[in-house]
Amino acid sequence: SSRVVEIQSQMSARAVELLALPGDRPCLLLDVGCGSGLSGDHISEEGHYWVGLDISSAMLDVAVEREVEGDLLLADVGQGIPFRPGTFDGCISISAVQWLCNADKKSHSPPKRLYRFFSTLYTALARGSRAVLQLYPENSEQLELITAQAMRAGFTGGMVVDYPNSAKAKKFFLCLFVGASSTLPKGLGTECADEELQQAKFTNERTRFRNIKGKSVKKSRDWILEKKERRRRQGKEVRGDTKYTGRKRRPHF
Repeated sequence: SSRVVEIQSQMSARAVELLALPGDRPCLLLDVGCGSGLSGDHISEEGHYWVGLDISSAMLDVAVEREVEGDLLLADVGQGIPFRPGTFDGCISISAVQWLCNADKKSHSPPKRLYRFFSTLYTALARGSRAVLQLYPENSEQLELITAQAMRAGFTGGMVVDYPNSAKAKKFFLCLFVGASSTLPKGLGTECADEELQQAKFTNERTRFRNIKGKSVKKSRDWILEKKERRRRQGKEVRGDTKYTGRKRRPHF
């Protein structure tokens, strides 16, 4: 939908801004979880080159149909970034990294997959460059896991939260530095916020929708939203999410 495209474009623009790229030359960027290439469109508009990785062949097919300017590669980033050391001047990722926290197969270990991703990403980036990863952390434990594996791989940096006091506009950007640490950028909408508001806030509201195995209860709102998101990543047409999604209906007699 046009609304999704607009939000994706805004987050891509913000991620590229946080990269703090030099303005005197074009750069080569990596787009992790590039999907249909919406993020890459903004990178191209800024005069840079890019390579996109995605696990969904259907989404990459859409990108090919759209004739995006970047190069595309089908890859599971949980198995590592398949590029030579120092290849890229920066990396962005929009709404993708949190999926590495899911164990979709018995052989999947989220901590190991995250570490494999971050360690190979660190190698693939040039010294002094940045990686900006926009994500939707489900809770504080998930955010801590992602951040810990990034720091273990050698990155420095931290979380930049835009509009921390807004329920709808709040966005999380994991800003990582390769090599010497830099000053962490300030989040948007934090000028009038105190230090407490600048911290990432989570609630445990979703835990009541999960069973003892950590999976959403079948037919619950979370279960429906997760199923729809999986179908979107497969390139299938799915109705948009509304406040009525997953609502309970009255019995019919």
